[in-house]
Amino acid sequence: MANPLHDALLAPHAGSDRPLIRDADGGALSYAGFLDLAGRAAGVLDVRGLVPGDRLVVQVEKSVAALAIYAACLARGVIFVPLNPAYTDPEVAYFVGDAEPALVVRDPARDGALEVPVLTLSSTGEGSFTRATAETGGTLEPVDRGTDDLAAFLYTSGTTGRSKGAMLTHGNLLSNARALVETWEVTGDDVLLHALPIFHAHGLFVAVDTTLLAGASMIWMPKFDARGVVAALPGATTMMGVPTFYTRLLAEEGFDRGAAGHMRLFVSGSAPLLAETHARFEARTGHRILERYGMTETGMNTSNPYGGERRAGTVGLPLPGTEVRVTGEDGALPAGEIGMIEVRGPNVFPGYWRMPDKTAEELGPEGWFTTGDLGAIDTDGYVTIVGRGKDLVISGGYNVYPKEVEQVLDAAPGVVETAVIGVPHPDFGEGVVAVVVAEGPPDLDLLAQAAAQQLADYKRPKAYEVVDALPRNAMGKIQKAELRERLRGTFA
Repeated sequence: MANPLHDALLAPHAGSDRPLIRDADGGALSYAGFLDLAGRAAGVLDVRGLVPGDRLVVQVEKSVAALAIYAACLARGVIFVPLNPAYTDPEVAYFVGDAEPALVVRDPARDGALEVPVLTLSSTGEGSFTRATAETGGTLEPVDRGTDDLAAFLYTSGTTGRSKGAMLTHGNLLSNARALVETWEVTGDDVLLHALPIFHAHGLFVAVDTTLLAGASMIWMPKFDARGVVAALPGATTMMGVPTFYTRLLAEEGFDRGAAGHMRLFVSGSAPLLAETHARFEARTGHRILERYGMTETGMNTSNPYGGERRAGTVGLPLPGTEVRVTGEDGALPAGEIGMIEVRGPNVFPGYWRMPDKTAEELGPEGWFTTGDLGAIDTDGYVTIVGRGKDLVISGGYNVYPKEVEQVLDAAPGVVETAVIGVPHPDFGEGVVAVVVAEGPPDLDLLAQAAAQQLADYKRPKAYEVVDALPRNAMGKIQKAELRERLRGTFA
């Protein structure tokens, strides 16, 4: 019986006393101990009647127990659907209505009613899910799965409408993990400092899957804390983060060559890394951050080389097995010309959950996925991202739909219309700015309150700009590029 992800990530470690997860206090959980937790989590799925192809929505804080549920889903063929714990109840209601899960696991502190079965799990491992594991037992015996069977889907951003569920197969996740382990030379001797959340591709599929595939270990941090990271670095060999992590580390006095000298690799992704940050980091630590490029629908696509030249301002070369091209109206463009970035390979998803028209729009018949990013490929094959064809904002590594934020603000009393944009931010890469046209002087506190009630914190505007009218072209389309240029110094 075959099960690609279970067979590659979990089965090789059965009975192993090697440490998988270490905490800041020196405690450790072995691979065997983790697999036992995952087996008991799988037992809960069995008792609850979940079968292969069912969806399990998980909205909890980062914990080892949550990671065990992910492993249980892989073994049982249940589709894992993680959600950001910051999502508000209206947002969660949309996701649950769209995914139609057989079970939802969420934090006990969340009291919003859902029309589906719910179990609870806190960040400390308490809740009805944990109690159920004690009552049911269970093992991690896998069900039969193929490379084309779905393992997970993640809700991803767009510039219009609501989130889309990007479906990811066993083959997608496994091919990407293998390419990254090869490219970054990850081995069982590595210890990854894991300070990322695990509800998106970076912290879960990139960080965890590569660790499991290589048989490495992780120092498990509930969330990023610059001082805590500096203290934990002596026990690590690698670290993955978003640009915000690195700007905050550079603000720590104790972060220097001594603190980072033994490290093998620092990786950055999920948002553009400023060339200035790259240079400051190298000057401070002697390390050149390795920047890569990926997205929810494809996993990782490119990476600067581990052993070769890491070029600041680029996202490196296509990963093994992945093709990248830049296209214009007449097809592929020559080296150096800017156009739309498209990717193809075993890492590319099969489509959006229950959105065949949107899938056909972005995923061509020959397997090329239109990323929505504008870029160029130089004569050496290095890819540079120069902008986004869509108006997507990436703040602190998280994707923000402008349209979703605009809909909330436009509904506020006295607001005529809004335009939400992203502009450079020294900490978050991009900060969300709302440009507001109102009937009279708007109540900005009321707008901020509406955003806080309906939107996760990272989606909420960090600044508001009141204008008499929004700039438009001859066709009446709002000129967001003009607004971005005009307001680019907002957070300077």
